[in-house]
Formats: sequence, structure tokens, C-alpha cells
Amino acid sequence: MSAKIFLVEGMKCKNCTTHVEKEIRQIQGIQDAVADYTTGQVSVKGDQVSEEKIKLAVEKAGYRFKGLKK
Repeated sequence: MSAKIFLVEGMKCKNCTTHVEKEIRQIQGIQDAVADYTTGQVSVKGDQVSEEKIKLAVEKAGYRFKGLKK
């Protein structure tokens, strides 16, 4: 299982992280998602983590997807 870190802009509180995590966890193949509003990062674990699907989930939650952390 691979883990990737994505950058998300606009999360300001714990409630924000809950929304982002919930949307990402609904993606098939995702095992876990942990967001941190203090760093603006989301750690996503899964067998096949699709950046495009993560982007759509983050945007559906109402936040701006900034891409894979370099």
C-alpha cells in the first residue's frame, strides 16, 4: 500500500479536515486519509492513489487542491 502527501489550501480547522478526509475516503481503493489543517497536507494511503480522483474529492469538499507534495 502506497502513501502520498497532497497539498490542500483553505482548511482552517478540524471540521475542515473532517470534510476533506470523508470525501477522499469514499474513493475506491483508498485505505485511509489524514488531513492536517496546520500544514495544509493530506496523507492518503491506498493501493492505487489517483491524483485526479483526490483533486475531485478535495474540490467537492470545498477546498483548493494544490497537487502532490514535492
